[in-house]
Amino acid sequence: MLEMAEYLVTAAMVLLAVSLLAHIALVTAKNRRPAKAASRRAKVSVGAGSAEETVAAAETPTKRLGLAWYAVAFEVVAFVLVTAYLMVRMAVIGHGPFANQHEFAVSFVWGILLVALFFELRYHAYTLALGVQPVAIALLLYAMSLDTGVRPLVPALQNRLMLNLHVGFAIISYGAACVSFGAAVLYLLHPSLGKRIRLPRLEVLDDIGYRAAVVTFPTLTIMIVLGSVWAKTAWGAYWQWDPKETAAFVTWLMYGAYLHARVVRNWRGRASAWLLIVGFITVLFAFFGNHIFGGLHSYG
Repeated sequence: MLEMAEYLVTAAMVLLAVSLLAHIALVTAKNRRPAKAASRRAKVSVGAGSAEETVAAAETPTKRLGLAWYAVAFEVVAFVLVTAYLMVRMAVIGHGPFANQHEFAVSFVWGILLVALFFELRYHAYTLALGVQPVAIALLLYAMSLDTGVRPLVPALQNRLMLNLHVGFAIISYGAACVSFGAAVLYLLHPSLGKRIRLPRLEVLDDIGYRAAVVTFPTLTIMIVLGSVWAKTAWGAYWQWDPKETAAFVTWLMYGAYLHARVVRNWRGRASAWLLIVGFITVLFAFFGNHIFGGLHSYG
């Protein structure tokens, strides 16, 4: 059953790639409109041109709207497929799909898509996907390169309530961090790309990055607190400076520093965007670090 369910992840990965291509076509199509309109004006007479340009002006937004609808629809379907896979896996293994790196990677993508869709629909900033979907696609490729088999929970993970709560908050936190990262990347690229393709306004990208970080910090805090309580029962100590614990603490400091600079000093702009990028790098280090350096969190 799980082998069949893995096709859902593959299908989700393909749909995200199609959605990304549709978003690219969407932003580049917007840039071609003025040149086409100018060409029509040069070729037709004033009387005939008025009618033709009216039709063109009506057709171009309609085509863009249709392309945007397909781009978002593919992303939504990909999210549904990832959700279905995680639910099937949870039904088979009898606990949250968070016990190994494959499960956590797919769950990470689920969190990314959940938060990204919220902000895309909330702000009507659908091209935010340009900064987020490449990360989700890369994580799905990584997840499918790992062992997808099911093994019994190791003793440290057999507290299923804490497993679900601790990793559940991590998924939301990491997903929101990815969205803030995507917004920050687009913010930094805006001066060079904004004149060639249609991106959300700088103010919108800045606000999305901030709002997503507002989600990241408290959920990350809860994740660390729950993990510390769980560590006491599983390993006999609240904190042991395990590589994953250390990376999570550094990540917490980074997002705390970002929010402090933003709220207290009203720090915005490029420096603020770079902080969000560095913050997400620490998230990735927390995600991959234990498999590079080992430690108590190395479960496979």
